[in-house]
Amino acid sequence: MNHHFARQLICLTILSLNLFVPLSDNEVRADDRPNILFIFTDDHASHSISAYGSVINKTPHLDRIANEGMLFENCFCTNGICGPSRAVIQTGKYSHLNGFLTNGNKFDGTQQTFPKLLKKSGYETAVIGKWHLGEHMPPQGYSYSEVLVGQGPYYNPPMLRDEDGSGNPERVKYTGYTTDIITDLALEWLQNQRDETKPFMLMYQHKAPHREWAPGPDYLHMYDDVEIPEPANLFDDYSTRGRAAHEQDMTIAKTMTARDLKLVPPPYLNEEQLEVWNAAYEPKNEAFRQANLEGDDLVRWKYQRYIKDYLRCIASVDDNIGRVLDWLDETGLAENTVVIYSSDQGFYLGDHGWFDKRFMYEESYRQPLMVRWPGKVNPGSRDKHLVSNVDFAETFLDIAGVEIPDDMQGRSLVPLLEGDAPDDWRKSHYYHYYEFLNDRRTAHMVRRHYGVRTDRYKLIHFYNIDEWEFYDLEKDPSEMTNIYSEPQYAEKIAELKKEISRLQTELEVPDDTGSVEANPPSLQPRSNQNNQRQRNNQQNKK
Repeated sequence: MNHHFARQLICLTILSLNLFVPLSDNEVRADDRPNILFIFTDDHASHSISAYGSVINKTPHLDRIANEGMLFENCFCTNGICGPSRAVIQTGKYSHLNGFLTNGNKFDGTQQTFPKLLKKSGYETAVIGKWHLGEHMPPQGYSYSEVLVGQGPYYNPPMLRDEDGSGNPERVKYTGYTTDIITDLALEWLQNQRDETKPFMLMYQHKAPHREWAPGPDYLHMYDDVEIPEPANLFDDYSTRGRAAHEQDMTIAKTMTARDLKLVPPPYLNEEQLEVWNAAYEPKNEAFRQANLEGDDLVRWKYQRYIKDYLRCIASVDDNIGRVLDWLDETGLAENTVVIYSSDQGFYLGDHGWFDKRFMYEESYRQPLMVRWPGKVNPGSRDKHLVSNVDFAETFLDIAGVEIPDDMQGRSLVPLLEGDAPDDWRKSHYYHYYEFLNDRRTAHMVRRHYGVRTDRYKLIHFYNIDEWEFYDLEKDPSEMTNIYSEPQYAEKIAELKKEISRLQTELEVPDDTGSVEANPPSLQPRSNQNNQRQRNNQQNKK
């Protein structure tokens, strides 16, 4: 064999071997891994979605995600308030580890987040809409971000745009209805601004239906001639609950403001918008003033005004989601795009006479979660496992084929999406709410509490006042009567107290007896058991 032929043979052999070398993460092609579209709203109660059996609303485009994918019946938040829920989703860690315990905190964007890991692995990443993790730094780990400033108004929003992830956002101002604008920006990025050679992960996040529930111009007369059914416990007197339920400040009867009730218009409308707004609300407001309502009749009027505006905001969200789903179909991207819909927590729709969230009671503790994944998820399927927003980051990474870091505290939902039922799936879920600041007045005055939920039972500890509540959800699904003191449940309560202790140790939950400041200090974990578990996991991989 001559040397020239030998060199050719060696080169051909090396080339043939290279054909079987897998692409590195950064060399992956756009059609090799699915796109991820995460659609997120603020304060959207599951029981206002018709796929969840709502008796007060129809949501055809959201229902489409459920009908073409999987609906999770038991998805629960870890800390039922806007910013902390978002921080949990970014990090896959509970609030006490990601540092964002209350809405007064600032998110540490330098820490590990799932968008950073996806971007590093070759994904084009973007977040458009509500961020609510502080304006001290732009969202980190994104190829593109354009986010509302703070909560953002329902009309004419200022936004912070970082077109290339450089960390130098530009402040821009839009005219129009915020739900429409966020959708326009999301579609613009999808159509014209992303790198089409890469798979994408887009967080498309709405402000709606957050307080003060200002409907868009096309929805101002929706439900005008409809009487929305009242919840059975609209006039709950909390006689079978403790101090926390009595001392809260989130009732429709007493807490709602004139702006909440649209007795005065929003201050951010331009002249043309204000004219349309007043034409819709002033005749209804004048009829209310003439009626001079009192007592239960006044509460009933407030409920109708609130719930109609809330549902009008959702109608706009639903229609805009339909626009995005249609675009995926028209472009052929639907078949390789995982569509996930959720909200930061649930919300009270007059249940217990309340609006808002925070409590570990079902209406606000439960999150909607629906996932469409063509070819992977059976259409119309439903799952009853206990899942959580602490599982979202792990799920996104697993979908993308990216290794899940050991220090994340949730689990990928991919096995459940594929129809498996892991024997070791969690049998209980831990919740912890921090925002009450000692005895100083704070938003809605909901006492700090932690608790655990199983498939049937719930135990809650309002620990700064040392009161316990226990519910049998099978017998009392509306949580109307605290049965903590009933002797027949003593054994179950003792079991759940042990479970709380176990979860607090496993999750490294710190002791919390003082106030939570705007930037909480490092807190001492209960033990290093979780660190040891992570070291064991690392050892098992070697």
